[in-house]
Amino acid sequence: MFHHFFSELRRASVPVSIREYLTLLEGVDKGVANESLDGFYFLSRTALVKDERDLDKFDQVFSHVFRGVDYLGDIFGQDEHTIPEDWLRKMAELHLSPEEMAEIEALGDFDKIMDALKERLENQEKRHEGGNRNIGTAGRSPFGAYGYNPEGVRIGQKEGRHGKAVKVWDKRQFKNLDGDREIGTRNIKVALRRLRKFAREGAAEELDLPGTISGTAKQGWLDIRMRPERRNAIKVLAFFDIGGSMDAHVMQAEDLFSAAKSEFKRLEYFYFHNCLYEQVWKDNRRRMSEVTPTWDILHKFPSDHRVVIVGDAAMSPYEVAMRGGSVEHWNDEPGAVWLKRLVDIYPHLVWINPTQEKYWEFSQSTKMIQEVIGEDRMFPMTLSGLESAMRELAR
Repeated sequence: MFHHFFSELRRASVPVSIREYLTLLEGVDKGVANESLDGFYFLSRTALVKDERDLDKFDQVFSHVFRGVDYLGDIFGQDEHTIPEDWLRKMAELHLSPEEMAEIEALGDFDKIMDALKERLENQEKRHEGGNRNIGTAGRSPFGAYGYNPEGVRIGQKEGRHGKAVKVWDKRQFKNLDGDREIGTRNIKVALRRLRKFAREGAAEELDLPGTISGTAKQGWLDIRMRPERRNAIKVLAFFDIGGSMDAHVMQAEDLFSAAKSEFKRLEYFYFHNCLYEQVWKDNRRRMSEVTPTWDILHKFPSDHRVVIVGDAAMSPYEVAMRGGSVEHWNDEPGAVWLKRLVDIYPHLVWINPTQEKYWEFSQSTKMIQEVIGEDRMFPMTLSGLESAMRELAR
């Protein structure tokens, strides 16, 4: 019964597996959906969607299969300005009277309808209201909204008024959840989990059930065995830019900090302003009195740490390149020198930038920092950017 639904999801590049499909069928068999379409929607979404970025495509396919909502093929990679000709032909045959068909023929044929629509999409540059030619509202054009035409293609109108549209071409109401959107704590946690390397360390505090069973079978008596807890062995050293232009990104930085503290039990973090220099700090309220020499950090934490620098890289170029360039104190060495030392000691290093990637090329300091740490080590603070950063650190 649901094979078509499964096939359409696969066709739309939603990564659903046979196991997940069987889970869906099991849920239906046990009455989880409560025999309602809404219940089935939530059940199928829970069973079949593993990544939030696929929710938009899932919603489109679900509406198409179960609610009869037609979609332009944007999830299949077609041109968003293409209305398939066979749709127009089929809808005309099913819903238009002979008189209405005759009016369509007055335009010539379906090829001419398509050519006319294409031409108007390409040439019309502004909103149009009234009239009988352009794509607009309250007119008699075949293309638009809130007007009248027996063979119209409705564009940009949520509900039909006359029931005369040959095909509804409307803006989808689904919210895109994609890899380039800004991220929250939950999504950050999911992305950070890509950086995992489990090991059993510490005191033997966890019951080793397989070992206990094996030992009991061999010994002939109850042989309880314990083992160290399995934990993520990755060690992370994080530096957070604070103040100034980073004030605009403080909520994103807080989300990342919160998620990192939750996911990495071996996390050490420090704050800096604009660029790394000879000292950093742990408490921003005492940043001038309680500081940690950067050399102490480089000596204390070995090179197996993964280093994450979070900052917008927006500053005066002098702060990166010049002695005394810092806006807050006299730095005996340029920031670039300290960044280079960090890169030399820690082979696993990334820079997370909350500024949109398209603006990086307009910031001289950003390009300078990329030259020091490596252009391929700076990533945007988006879901896909963070996942790419974690893959880089996991190399």
